[in-house]
Amino acid sequence: MGYYSALRVLREGLTGNRGWKPLWREPDPKAAYDVIVIGGGGHGLSTAYYLAGTFGLTRVAVLEKGWLGSGNIGRNTTIIRSNYLLPGNEPFYELSMKLWEGLEQELNYNAMVSQRGIINLYHSDTQRDAYARRGNAIRLAGADAILLDQEGVRAQYPQLDFDNARFPIKGGLWQPRAGTARHDAVAWGYARGADARGVDIIQNCEVTGFLFEDGVCRGVDTRRGSIRADKVAVCVAGSSSRVMAQAGIRLPLESHVLQAFVSEGLKPLIPGVITFGMGHFYISQSDKGGLVFGGDIDGYNTYAQRGNLPTIEDVCEGGMALMPMIGRARLLRMWGGVMDMTMDGSPIIDKTPVPGLYFNGGWCYGGFKATPASGFCFAHLLARDEPHPVAAAYRLDRFRTGALIDEKGAGAQPNLH
Repeated sequence: MGYYSALRVLREGLTGNRGWKPLWREPDPKAAYDVIVIGGGGHGLSTAYYLAGTFGLTRVAVLEKGWLGSGNIGRNTTIIRSNYLLPGNEPFYELSMKLWEGLEQELNYNAMVSQRGIINLYHSDTQRDAYARRGNAIRLAGADAILLDQEGVRAQYPQLDFDNARFPIKGGLWQPRAGTARHDAVAWGYARGADARGVDIIQNCEVTGFLFEDGVCRGVDTRRGSIRADKVAVCVAGSSSRVMAQAGIRLPLESHVLQAFVSEGLKPLIPGVITFGMGHFYISQSDKGGLVFGGDIDGYNTYAQRGNLPTIEDVCEGGMALMPMIGRARLLRMWGGVMDMTMDGSPIIDKTPVPGLYFNGGWCYGGFKATPASGFCFAHLLARDEPHPVAAAYRLDRFRTGALIDEKGAGAQPNLH
Protein backbone atom coordinates (compact mmCIF):
# COMPACT_ATOMS: atom_id res chain seq x y z
CA MET A 1 0.00 0.00 0.00
CA GLY A 2 1.50 3.30 -1.07
CA TYR A 3 2.12 5.77 1.72
CA TYR A 4 0.58 9.23 1.41
CA SER A 5 2.52 12.25 2.62
CA ALA A 6 2.93 15.93 1.83
CA LEU A 7 6.26 15.13 0.14
CA ARG A 8 4.61 12.46 -2.01
CA VAL A 9 1.86 14.87 -3.09
CA LEU A 10 4.49 17.48 -4.01
CA ARG A 11 6.56 14.97 -5.95
CA GLU A 12 3.58 13.68 -7.90
CA GLY A 13 2.47 17.22 -8.67
CA LEU A 14 5.87 17.99 -10.16
CA THR A 15 5.93 14.79 -12.26
CA GLY A 16 2.45 14.92 -13.77
CA ASN A 17 0.75 12.72 -11.17
CA ARG A 18 1.83 9.62 -13.07
CA GLY A 19 2.80 7.62 -9.98
CA TRP A 20 -0.61 7.25 -8.37
CA LYS A 21 -2.16 3.78 -8.45
CA PRO A 22 -5.78 2.65 -7.99
CA LEU A 23 -6.82 2.52 -4.34
CA TRP A 24 -7.95 -1.10 -4.57
CA ARG A 25 -7.78 -4.05 -6.94
CA GLU A 26 -10.62 -5.33 -9.13
CA PRO A 27 -10.34 -9.09 -8.49
CA ASP A 28 -12.57 -11.84 -9.76
CA PRO A 29 -14.39 -13.73 -7.00
CA LYS A 30 -12.70 -16.86 -5.68
CA ALA A 31 -14.59 -20.10 -5.19
CA ALA A 32 -14.53 -19.86 -1.39
CA TYR A 33 -13.66 -17.54 1.50
CA ASP A 34 -13.58 -17.62 5.27
CA VAL A 35 -16.03 -14.71 5.44
CA ILE A 36 -18.23 -13.06 2.83
CA VAL A 37 -19.42 -9.55 3.68
CA ILE A 38 -22.49 -8.51 1.71
CA GLY A 39 -22.55 -4.74 1.24
CA GLY A 40 -19.79 -2.42 0.04
CA GLY A 41 -20.78 0.58 2.11
CA GLY A 42 -19.12 2.00 5.18
CA HIS A 43 -20.16 -0.78 7.53
CA GLY A 44 -19.25 -3.59 5.17
CA LEU A 45 -15.88 -2.12 4.28
CA SER A 46 -14.98 -1.32 7.89
CA THR A 47 -15.98 -4.85 8.90
CA ALA A 48 -13.66 -6.31 6.27
CA TYR A 49 -10.86 -3.94 7.24
CA TYR A 50 -10.97 -4.91 10.92
CA LEU A 51 -11.39 -8.61 10.12
CA ALA A 52 -8.12 -8.50 8.21
CA GLY A 53 -6.23 -5.87 10.17
CA THR A 54 -7.24 -6.63 13.76
CA PHE A 55 -8.39 -10.23 13.76
CA GLY A 56 -6.12 -11.68 11.08
CA LEU A 57 -8.79 -13.09 8.73
CA THR A 58 -7.57 -12.23 5.24
CA ARG A 59 -9.65 -14.69 3.18
CA VAL A 60 -12.49 -12.18 3.11
CA ALA A 61 -14.64 -10.89 0.24
CA VAL A 62 -16.85 -7.80 0.14
CA LEU A 63 -19.68 -8.16 -2.38
CA GLU A 64 -21.33 -4.97 -3.62
CA LYS A 65 -24.25 -5.05 -6.07
CA GLY A 66 -23.29 -1.69 -7.61
CA TRP A 67 -20.20 0.43 -7.23
CA LEU A 68 -18.39 0.81 -3.96
CA GLY A 69 -19.96 3.44 -1.72
CA SER A 70 -23.08 3.84 -3.86
CA GLY A 71 -25.44 3.60 -0.88
CA ASN A 72 -25.88 5.66 2.26
CA ILE A 73 -22.14 6.09 2.89
CA GLY A 74 -22.13 8.35 -0.18
CA ARG A 75 -25.31 10.26 0.73
CA ASN A 76 -25.50 11.50 4.30
CA THR A 77 -25.00 14.63 6.38
CA THR A 78 -21.57 13.50 7.67
CA ILE A 79 -22.17 14.08 11.42
CA ILE A 80 -20.13 12.13 13.98
CA ARG A 81 -20.96 12.26 17.70
CA SER A 82 -21.32 10.16 20.85
CA ASN A 83 -23.83 12.19 22.87
CA TYR A 84 -26.22 9.32 23.63
CA LEU A 85 -28.17 8.78 26.84
CA LEU A 86 -28.82 5.07 27.32
CA PRO A 87 -26.17 2.62 28.58
CA GLY A 88 -26.87 0.32 25.63
CA ASN A 89 -25.83 3.07 23.21
CA GLU A 90 -23.37 5.50 24.81
CA PRO A 91 -20.35 3.14 25.24
CA PHE A 92 -20.74 1.95 21.65
CA TYR A 93 -20.84 5.41 20.11
CA GLU A 94 -18.01 6.60 22.35
CA LEU A 95 -15.88 3.72 21.03
CA SER A 96 -16.79 4.91 17.54
CA MET A 97 -15.80 8.47 18.46
CA LYS A 98 -12.41 7.29 19.70
CA LEU A 99 -11.88 5.30 16.49
CA TRP A 100 -12.80 8.38 14.45
CA GLU A 101 -10.15 10.36 16.31
CA GLY A 102 -7.38 8.04 15.13
CA LEU A 103 -8.88 6.94 11.83
CA GLU A 104 -6.88 9.09 9.41
CA GLN A 105 -3.58 8.16 11.00
CA GLU A 106 -4.48 4.46 11.01
CA LEU A 107 -5.68 4.42 7.41
CA ASN A 108 -3.11 6.97 6.15
CA TYR A 109 -6.00 8.54 4.28
CA ASN A 110 -7.61 11.97 4.58
CA ALA A 111 -11.19 11.32 5.70
CA MET A 112 -11.52 15.01 6.65
CA VAL A 113 -12.45 14.25 10.24
CA SER A 114 -13.22 17.65 11.78
CA GLN A 115 -14.05 17.76 15.48
CA ARG A 116 -15.90 21.06 15.39
CA GLY A 117 -18.44 20.22 18.07
CA ILE A 118 -22.21 19.77 18.09
CA ILE A 119 -24.78 21.80 20.04
CA ASN A 120 -28.27 20.43 20.72
CA LEU A 121 -30.39 23.50 21.43
CA TYR A 122 -33.03 23.62 24.16
CA HIS A 123 -35.99 25.97 24.29
CA SER A 124 -37.69 25.42 27.65
CA ASP A 125 -36.86 24.68 31.27
CA THR A 126 -38.14 21.14 30.89
CA GLN A 127 -35.96 20.52 27.87
CA ARG A 128 -32.98 22.01 29.74
CA ASP A 129 -33.50 19.53 32.57
CA ALA A 130 -33.70 16.65 30.08
CA TYR A 131 -30.45 17.78 28.46
CA ALA A 132 -28.79 18.14 31.85
CA ARG A 133 -29.69 14.53 32.56
CA ARG A 134 -28.33 13.45 29.18
CA GLY A 135 -25.14 15.42 29.74
CA ASN A 136 -24.60 13.82 33.15
CA ALA A 137 -25.11 10.36 31.65
CA ILE A 138 -22.61 11.14 28.88
CA ARG A 139 -20.00 12.34 31.36
CA LEU A 140 -20.53 9.35 33.65
CA ALA A 141 -19.84 7.12 30.62
CA GLY A 142 -16.50 8.85 30.10
CA ALA A 143 -17.41 11.08 27.16
CA ASP A 144 -17.64 14.88 26.99
CA ALA A 145 -20.66 17.15 27.40
CA ILE A 146 -21.09 20.77 28.48
CA LEU A 147 -24.45 22.38 29.28
CA LEU A 148 -24.48 25.94 27.90
CA ASP A 149 -26.81 28.78 28.82
CA GLN A 150 -28.10 31.25 26.25
CA GLU A 151 -24.96 33.40 26.36
CA GLY A 152 -22.78 30.34 25.91
CA VAL A 153 -24.63 29.46 22.70
CA ARG A 154 -24.70 33.09 21.55
CA ALA A 155 -20.91 33.30 21.84
CA GLN A 156 -20.57 30.56 19.20
CA TYR A 157 -23.63 31.25 17.04
CA PRO A 158 -24.69 34.89 17.29
CA GLN A 159 -26.67 34.60 14.04
CA LEU A 160 -29.37 32.32 15.53
CA ASP A 161 -32.86 33.64 16.27
CA PHE A 162 -32.63 33.69 20.07
CA ASP A 163 -35.74 35.82 20.59
CA ASN A 164 -38.13 33.86 18.41
CA ALA A 165 -41.48 34.33 20.12
CA ARG A 166 -42.49 30.72 19.57
CA PHE A 167 -39.11 28.96 19.91
CA PRO A 168 -36.79 31.08 22.10
CA ILE A 169 -33.30 29.60 22.39
CA LYS A 170 -32.39 29.25 26.07
CA GLY A 171 -29.20 27.21 25.76
CA GLY A 172 -27.79 23.95 24.48
CA LEU A 173 -25.92 20.74 25.23
CA TRP A 174 -22.47 20.92 23.63
CA GLN A 175 -20.19 18.02 22.79
CA PRO A 176 -16.88 19.61 21.71
CA ARG A 177 -15.37 16.36 20.34
CA ALA A 178 -18.18 15.75 17.88
CA GLY A 179 -18.09 17.07 14.34
CA THR A 180 -18.11 15.85 10.76
CA ALA A 181 -16.16 13.62 8.36
CA ARG A 182 -16.08 13.26 4.58
CA HIS A 183 -18.51 10.41 3.87
CA ASP A 184 -17.17 8.96 0.61
CA ALA A 185 -13.56 9.40 1.74
CA VAL A 186 -14.35 7.14 4.70
CA ALA A 187 -15.45 4.41 2.30
CA TRP A 188 -12.38 4.87 0.10
CA GLY A 189 -10.02 4.83 3.06
CA TYR A 190 -11.46 1.62 4.48
CA ALA A 191 -11.53 0.01 1.02
CA ARG A 192 -7.89 0.90 0.43
CA GLY A 193 -6.88 -0.45 3.84
CA ALA A 194 -8.88 -3.67 3.46
CA ASP A 195 -7.54 -4.33 -0.04
CA ALA A 196 -3.96 -3.83 1.14
CA ARG A 197 -4.56 -6.52 3.77
CA GLY A 198 -5.75 -9.07 1.22
CA VAL A 199 -9.52 -8.51 1.17
CA ASP A 200 -11.20 -8.98 -2.23
CA ILE A 201 -13.58 -6.09 -2.98
CA ILE A 202 -15.90 -7.26 -5.74
CA GLN A 203 -18.17 -4.66 -7.31
CA ASN A 204 -21.20 -5.28 -9.53
CA CYS A 205 -21.77 -8.61 -7.80
CA GLU A 206 -25.36 -8.70 -6.55
CA VAL A 207 -26.31 -11.49 -4.15
CA THR A 208 -29.37 -13.36 -5.42
CA GLY A 209 -29.66 -16.06 -2.76
CA PHE A 210 -27.98 -18.06 -0.03
CA LEU A 211 -26.47 -21.54 -0.08
CA PHE A 212 -27.72 -23.85 2.67
CA GLU A 213 -26.54 -27.31 3.65
CA ASP A 214 -28.32 -29.09 6.52
CA GLY A 215 -29.72 -25.77 7.72
CA VAL A 216 -26.31 -24.06 7.78
CA CYS A 217 -25.45 -21.09 5.56
CA ARG A 218 -22.49 -22.12 3.41
CA GLY A 219 -22.25 -19.22 0.97
CA VAL A 220 -24.20 -17.14 -1.53
CA ASP A 221 -25.48 -17.18 -5.07
CA THR A 222 -24.56 -14.08 -7.06
CA ARG A 223 -24.90 -12.77 -10.58
CA ARG A 224 -21.28 -13.84 -11.02
CA GLY A 225 -21.83 -17.39 -9.77
CA SER A 226 -21.92 -19.20 -6.44
CA ILE A 227 -19.35 -18.37 -3.76
CA ARG A 228 -18.86 -20.50 -0.67
CA ALA A 229 -17.89 -19.26 2.76
CA ASP A 230 -17.67 -20.44 6.36
CA LYS A 231 -19.55 -17.33 7.47
CA VAL A 232 -21.77 -14.82 5.66
CA ALA A 233 -22.18 -11.31 7.08
CA VAL A 234 -24.99 -9.05 5.88
CA CYS A 235 -24.77 -5.26 6.25
CA VAL A 236 -26.84 -3.67 3.49
CA ALA A 237 -28.69 -0.86 5.34
CA GLY A 238 -32.07 -0.10 3.74
CA SER A 239 -31.98 -3.30 1.68
CA SER A 240 -31.73 -5.48 4.79
CA SER A 241 -35.31 -6.81 4.66
CA ARG A 242 -35.04 -7.81 1.00
CA VAL A 243 -31.69 -9.54 1.34
CA MET A 244 -32.53 -11.37 4.57
CA ALA A 245 -35.89 -12.47 3.15
CA GLN A 246 -33.89 -14.66 0.76
CA ALA A 247 -32.74 -16.56 3.85
CA GLY A 248 -36.30 -16.80 5.19
CA ILE A 249 -35.68 -14.26 7.97
CA ARG A 250 -38.13 -11.47 8.73
CA LEU A 251 -36.53 -8.51 10.48
CA PRO A 252 -38.10 -6.09 13.01
CA LEU A 253 -37.47 -3.04 10.85
CA GLU A 254 -38.90 -0.93 8.06
CA SER A 255 -37.24 0.96 5.19
CA HIS A 256 -37.85 4.69 4.86
CA VAL A 257 -36.26 7.44 2.79
CA LEU A 258 -34.29 10.22 4.51
CA GLN A 259 -33.62 13.36 2.50
CA ALA A 260 -30.67 15.70 2.90
CA PHE A 261 -29.83 19.02 1.30
CA VAL A 262 -26.88 21.22 0.35
CA SER A 263 -27.05 24.95 -0.36
CA GLU A 264 -24.85 27.03 -2.61
CA GLY A 265 -21.41 27.85 -1.23
CA LEU A 266 -21.36 30.63 1.36
CA LYS A 267 -18.70 32.35 3.41
CA PRO A 268 -17.87 30.65 6.75
CA LEU A 269 -21.04 30.88 8.83
CA ILE A 270 -21.48 27.79 11.00
CA PRO A 271 -18.33 26.57 12.79
CA GLY A 272 -19.80 23.31 14.09
CA VAL A 273 -23.04 21.32 13.99
CA ILE A 274 -26.36 22.59 15.33
CA THR A 275 -29.57 20.67 16.02
CA PHE A 276 -32.88 22.49 16.53
CA GLY A 277 -34.63 21.50 19.75
CA MET A 278 -38.17 22.33 18.60
CA GLY A 279 -38.12 20.42 15.35
CA HIS A 280 -36.04 17.75 13.70
CA PHE A 281 -33.51 19.93 11.90
CA TYR A 282 -29.72 19.72 11.90
CA ILE A 283 -27.19 21.76 9.98
CA SER A 284 -23.45 22.18 9.43
CA GLN A 285 -21.26 23.77 6.78
CA SER A 286 -19.03 21.81 4.43
CA ASP A 287 -15.46 22.63 3.52
CA LYS A 288 -16.77 23.98 0.19
CA GLY A 289 -19.06 26.42 2.00
CA GLY A 290 -22.37 24.67 1.35
CA LEU A 291 -24.86 24.39 4.20
CA VAL A 292 -25.55 20.68 4.75
CA PHE A 293 -28.85 20.02 6.51
CA GLY A 294 -31.67 17.55 6.99
CA GLY A 295 -34.64 16.61 9.14
CA ASP A 296 -37.20 13.86 9.52
CA ILE A 297 -37.56 10.79 7.34
CA ASP A 298 -40.41 11.01 4.85
CA GLY A 299 -42.47 8.69 7.04
CA TYR A 300 -43.65 6.05 4.58
CA ASN A 301 -42.15 2.73 3.54
CA THR A 302 -40.07 2.86 0.37
CA TYR A 303 -36.90 1.59 -1.26
CA ALA A 304 -36.61 4.65 -3.51
CA GLN A 305 -33.65 7.01 -3.07
CA ARG A 306 -35.78 10.08 -3.62
CA GLY A 307 -38.13 12.05 -1.40
CA ASN A 308 -41.21 14.23 -1.59
CA LEU A 309 -41.90 17.96 -1.50
CA PRO A 310 -43.81 18.16 1.83
CA THR A 311 -40.70 16.95 3.68
CA ILE A 312 -38.56 19.49 1.85
CA GLU A 313 -40.94 22.20 3.00
CA ASP A 314 -40.94 20.91 6.58
CA VAL A 315 -37.13 20.81 6.76
CA CYS A 316 -36.75 24.29 5.30
CA GLU A 317 -39.33 25.63 7.75
CA GLY A 318 -37.21 24.29 10.60
CA GLY A 319 -34.15 26.03 9.20
CA MET A 320 -35.99 29.32 8.82
CA ALA A 321 -37.30 29.14 12.39
CA LEU A 322 -33.77 28.55 13.69
CA MET A 323 -31.87 31.08 11.58
CA PRO A 324 -33.99 33.18 9.19
CA MET A 325 -30.88 34.61 7.56
CA ILE A 326 -30.48 31.47 5.43
CA GLY A 327 -33.80 32.09 3.70
CA ARG A 328 -32.11 33.77 0.74
CA ALA A 329 -29.60 30.96 0.17
CA ARG A 330 -30.30 28.85 -2.89
CA LEU A 331 -30.64 25.09 -2.64
CA LEU A 332 -27.91 23.46 -4.73
CA ARG A 333 -28.89 19.80 -4.54
CA MET A 334 -30.80 17.20 -2.54
CA TRP A 335 -30.78 13.43 -2.30
CA GLY A 336 -32.34 10.54 -0.42
CA GLY A 337 -30.95 7.51 1.38
CA VAL A 338 -32.92 4.41 2.33
CA MET A 339 -32.87 3.99 6.11
CA ASP A 340 -33.45 0.70 7.92
CA MET A 341 -35.57 1.85 10.87
CA THR A 342 -35.93 -0.62 13.76
CA MET A 343 -38.83 -0.83 16.19
CA ASP A 344 -36.84 0.83 18.99
CA GLY A 345 -34.52 3.09 16.99
CA SER A 346 -31.31 1.18 17.84
CA PRO A 347 -29.23 -1.15 15.65
CA ILE A 348 -28.70 -4.91 15.49
CA ILE A 349 -25.30 -6.63 15.46
CA ASP A 350 -25.87 -10.32 16.07
CA LYS A 351 -25.95 -13.88 14.85
CA THR A 352 -29.16 -14.91 13.14
CA PRO A 353 -31.15 -18.08 13.89
CA VAL A 354 -29.46 -19.60 10.84
CA PRO A 355 -25.98 -20.97 11.68
CA GLY A 356 -23.26 -19.29 9.65
CA LEU A 357 -25.36 -16.19 8.89
CA TYR A 358 -24.75 -12.89 10.71
CA PHE A 359 -26.55 -9.55 10.51
CA ASN A 360 -25.61 -5.91 11.01
CA GLY A 361 -28.33 -3.31 10.39
CA GLY A 362 -31.18 -1.23 11.70
CA TRP A 363 -29.06 1.90 12.04
CA CYS A 364 -31.88 4.41 11.59
CA TYR A 365 -30.29 7.89 11.70
CA GLY A 366 -27.07 6.68 13.34
CA GLY A 367 -25.34 4.72 10.59
CA PHE A 368 -22.57 7.06 9.46
CA LYS A 369 -21.33 8.09 12.90
CA ALA A 370 -21.23 4.41 13.89
CA THR A 371 -19.12 3.27 10.91
CA PRO A 372 -15.83 2.53 12.73
CA ALA A 373 -17.35 0.88 15.82
CA SER A 374 -19.91 -1.01 13.76
CA GLY A 375 -17.19 -2.57 11.64
CA PHE A 376 -14.96 -3.29 14.62
CA CYS A 377 -17.73 -4.90 16.70
CA PHE A 378 -19.12 -6.88 13.75
CA ALA A 379 -15.63 -8.14 12.95
CA HIS A 380 -15.23 -9.14 16.62
CA LEU A 381 -18.47 -11.11 16.44
CA LEU A 382 -17.49 -12.83 13.19
CA ALA A 383 -13.97 -13.69 14.35
CA ARG A 384 -14.78 -14.84 17.88
CA ASP A 385 -18.47 -15.80 17.71
CA GLU A 386 -19.24 -13.64 20.72
CA PRO A 387 -20.41 -10.01 20.85
CA HIS A 388 -18.06 -7.18 21.68
CA PRO A 389 -18.91 -5.86 25.18
CA VAL A 390 -20.04 -2.43 23.95
CA ALA A 391 -22.38 -4.02 21.38
CA ALA A 392 -23.76 -6.77 23.59
CA ALA A 393 -27.15 -5.04 23.87
CA TYR A 394 -27.68 -4.97 20.09
CA ARG A 395 -29.21 -8.44 20.05
CA LEU A 396 -31.74 -9.52 17.46
CA ASP A 397 -33.94 -11.21 20.07
CA ARG A 398 -34.36 -8.09 22.24
CA PHE A 399 -37.63 -7.35 20.45
CA ARG A 400 -38.95 -10.70 21.68
CA THR A 401 -37.57 -10.45 25.21
CA GLY A 402 -38.47 -6.79 25.75
CA ALA A 403 -34.89 -5.56 26.32
CA LEU A 404 -35.42 -2.58 24.02
CA ILE A 405 -33.04 0.38 23.59
CA ASP A 406 -35.47 3.20 22.89
CA GLU A 407 -33.24 6.29 22.94
CA LYS A 408 -36.04 8.61 21.84
CA GLY A 409 -38.83 7.03 23.90
CA ALA A 410 -41.13 6.89 20.88
CA GLY A 411 -42.33 3.31 21.33
CA ALA A 412 -42.55 0.54 18.77
CA GLN A 413 -43.09 2.75 15.72
CA PRO A 414 -40.09 2.82 13.37
CA ASN A 415 -41.07 6.00 11.51
CA LEU A 416 -40.95 7.99 14.78
CA HIS A 417 -37.33 7.15 15.66
